[in-house]
Amino acid sequence: MTKKERYQLFIDHFSKKSPTAETELEYTNPYELLVAVILSAQCTDKRVNIVTKDLFRRFPEAQSLSEADVEEVFEYIRSISYPNNKAKHLVGMAKILVNEFNNVVPSDIDDLQKMPGVGRKTANVIASVVYNKPAMAVDTHVFRVANRLGLTNNAKTPLESEKELIKNLPEEVIPVAHHWLILHGRYICVARKPKCGECDITHFCKSFGKV
Repeated sequence: MTKKERYQLFIDHFSKKSPTAETELEYTNPYELLVAVILSAQCTDKRVNIVTKDLFRRFPEAQSLSEADVEEVFEYIRSISYPNNKAKHLVGMAKILVNEFNNVVPSDIDDLQKMPGVGRKTANVIASVVYNKPAMAVDTHVFRVANRLGLTNNAKTPLESEKELIKNLPEEVIPVAHHWLILHGRYICVARKPKCGECDITHFCKSFGKV
């Protein structure tokens, strides 16, 4: 099977199965999504959604968060992984969002990365989810599943994976394909013991029977 054929089978399958796949983070505006994605690094979406309910009630917009004490933010997110660093990142991010971007979450990848806690993956999530740009955020799920399926040629880094996926996926599919890979990795193609018996795409998975 050629890589082109594998990509087409991937697109055909998920276009029918999950045409409207989306993030499991709960948010109502770009500011809230940015906060949630920063908090989600090395943490489950489920835990983030629990924490952000109270956090967003206390800091409903960037202005209030920018004026917050880091210690107070920490108290709201203390059950999240790395709460000390993330509390500092959130306050710092909000200050830049208010002072440099006039409270508007930017769409440009480089602009997004000017804010604390916003790496390339987070920037790509915002560009893709909020602005529907052809940006591919590569987290551990995307990286693992793309390699296992054979969509990437044993990419060694997230950036290598990102570039190869963008090169081979149609531009209009990239934003939703990000969610296809994440959700498949979260619930079926899990890290330690993939549920191949429950998987319905083994017919084009390059690693089927080898993992």
